[in-house]
Amino acid sequence: MRVLLLGGGGREHALALRLAEDASVSELICAPGNPGIAEVAQQRSVDIVDPGAVAALAVEVAADLVVIGPEAPLVAGVADAVRAKGIPVFGPSAEAARLEGSKTFAKDVMTAAGVPTARAYTCTEAEGVGRALDEFGPPYVVKNDGLAAGKGVVVTDDRAVALEHAQECGRVVIEEYLDGPEVSLFVVTDGEAAVPLLPAQDFKRVGDGDSGPNTGGMGAYAPLPWAPTGLVDEVMRDVVYPTLTEMRRRGTPFSGLLYVGLAITAKGPRVIEFNARFGDPETQVVLALLETPLAGLLHAAATGTLADHPPLRWRAGAAVTVVVAAEGYPATPRTGDVITGADRPGIIHAGTRRASDGALLSAGGRVLCGTAAGADLAAARDAAYQLVREVTLEGSHHRSDIAAVAIDGGVVVPG
Repeated sequence: MRVLLLGGGGREHALALRLAEDASVSELICAPGNPGIAEVAQQRSVDIVDPGAVAALAVEVAADLVVIGPEAPLVAGVADAVRAKGIPVFGPSAEAARLEGSKTFAKDVMTAAGVPTARAYTCTEAEGVGRALDEFGPPYVVKNDGLAAGKGVVVTDDRAVALEHAQECGRVVIEEYLDGPEVSLFVVTDGEAAVPLLPAQDFKRVGDGDSGPNTGGMGAYAPLPWAPTGLVDEVMRDVVYPTLTEMRRRGTPFSGLLYVGLAITAKGPRVIEFNARFGDPETQVVLALLETPLAGLLHAAATGTLADHPPLRWRAGAAVTVVVAAEGYPATPRTGDVITGADRPGIIHAGTRRASDGALLSAGGRVLCGTAAGADLAAARDAAYQLVREVTLEGSHHRSDIAAVAIDGGVVVPG
């Protein structure tokens, strides 16, 4: 089949690598792509948040499947425009993507479906924000109601910081704090059938020991040796199927990738958030362990035939990814610096570009990451850090503690 992949970040590079390996894929086209993706896919230029332009491109390249990587095109209705052309799409409609596009909408769905989650209030004025903060107390959890590229959440003991973030966002969701380690669970679904992938854990804060501000993610690992027995089955029963049922009841069935962000509390799993696409950087480690061909799985979800898809097969062992970030990230990342040592298997491009002379340059905050699998978590971690050490990028930084506590037999509780 001919597959059109939308996006140009680390998540899309990881997806492209697995799609390119699938024997059923005769041609892989990516728009806009990046220098890493260019090694395995044809690249095309398109405004990925313009539904009409993407639909036209899908028709032009005679795509048999369109895979939408980032959240912005989903919220913009790109999947709807492509489906209107009769082309299968892996990704939810604009209405269904509101599960990520609006925290308030997601909370409404969870409440109606009886999904275990934190109590919350949506606030637009300072007075309401103050009341909500007082009711829940510290740590304060303040979330931008809309899309914020993974950086719209502030968790702080400082009430002034919480108030400032609420003022900057305008419309926010104030939640009670959920205490416990965080887990990311990806679920492939066609709206009715649902297939869970391996749980993973990412590290949002920029510094070691979960210090500093939130980022889009500084690293991840899978599987989780400390995860409670039966966790995935419990989440599928109490979260995923009720949510899919409620979305169908509303007339907006959700198909694509349902990302369930969880806190494992003393009372059991609680949903922190839903996303409508693969998470980055967890995608890198989950797909590194997936043995089942990816294109066939995504096509089954896009065509409503997921119930007939064979059970997933997984590679033994573990995987770790470590993000290399530009100087100044996450505040004001520096770009345009030369990168060397990135031309080896396991290096995933997230924010890179080619100069006119062919040099590889930084072009974003999270520039690339080293992703490796191994016989166990320790071996995978060693291999991932070896990849990172072989990359040179002036001023760059990375966390040195990805998966370290889990390897020592503890539970990582990322901030």
